[in-house]
Amino acid sequence: MNIKSFLAISSASLMLLACKSNTNENMSTLNLTQEWDKTFPKSELVNHSKVTFHNRYGIELAADMYVPKNAEGRLPALAVSGPFGAVKEQSSGLYAQHMAERGFLAIAFDPSFTGESGGEPRRMASPDINTEDFLAAVDFLSTCDLVDPERIGIIGICGFGGMAINAAALDPRIKATVASTMYDMSKVNVEGYFASEDTPAQRQEKRKALSERRTKDYAAGTYQRAGGVIDPLPEDAPWFVKDYHAYYKTPRGYHKRSGNSTDGWNVIGCQSFLNQPLLAWAGEIENPVLLIHGENAHSRYFSEYAFERMTGRRVEGVSAVEGNKEIMIIPGASHVDLYDDVAGVIPYDKMEAFFKANLK
Repeated sequence: MNIKSFLAISSASLMLLACKSNTNENMSTLNLTQEWDKTFPKSELVNHSKVTFHNRYGIELAADMYVPKNAEGRLPALAVSGPFGAVKEQSSGLYAQHMAERGFLAIAFDPSFTGESGGEPRRMASPDINTEDFLAAVDFLSTCDLVDPERIGIIGICGFGGMAINAAALDPRIKATVASTMYDMSKVNVEGYFASEDTPAQRQEKRKALSERRTKDYAAGTYQRAGGVIDPLPEDAPWFVKDYHAYYKTPRGYHKRSGNSTDGWNVIGCQSFLNQPLLAWAGEIENPVLLIHGENAHSRYFSEYAFERMTGRRVEGVSAVEGNKEIMIIPGASHVDLYDDVAGVIPYDKMEAFFKANLK
């Protein structure tokens, strides 16, 4: 073993001692890969290690922890997750590593039932449990000797942007929140895209279909998967589906543990979003929130809706600030442009300034 490898292992061991994985003896042991299998290159400016922690439902979560090299004292910390149906080796890990390069201890975690995290059956989603996953990450960071527990923020990407806002409404330990290219998973399940299924009759048809699927799944003893991003891509696919395909189904963003890259969520996996509105109490968030979205993203209206829920102010296609809530629109950017560095538009400088101003 060369000295560089020895030092890397030693640094990782020290980080694990400082941020002890707090696992109940009754929980299953997770099978965590030790190889670098991310969709982005490893930074030489940070130390990386695998950690685990558990939520209040007893589900053990897996995370990658990124710590700036040569950091001193207790650090401001960030918990990152998303996109919805992705894994920590994709966008959330990229965000976490970039923020660690800028002085933050950052963890990117797989939500319950996905990736390397625990929870059975696999590929289920829950507005309650997935919000709890963020709170559990805050539990972990709050008890880590490397972290200043008064300086903790979160970043949610895509569908976990909505979950992050819900978490911020619930937990004042979260001192600042970023939701990037967010989806409101309740809104899209209830209304369909662009309110295309927003009638009581259409919602009732969804309820009937999901209920019938449940009966069939229970009888079969297994859950039918909905399928990931469609492949091969039809010529008449909506442009935003082509946007997803360009990330999840190509070497750019494909990962074997990602539902979006492979066989997707269970068909009934998102059923509970139909009557559990995520942003119901967003207007009572006292701490700062930054919404980031692409001008040309099909999903931009979710951030605009969230901004209105938090501030009472309606905006469309423009950046705006209202008190300590801000929406930042990235000119020309699509939804997936904020997943990685290919387009070069993720505003890391803005996020760094936002968190440094509010985690103090």
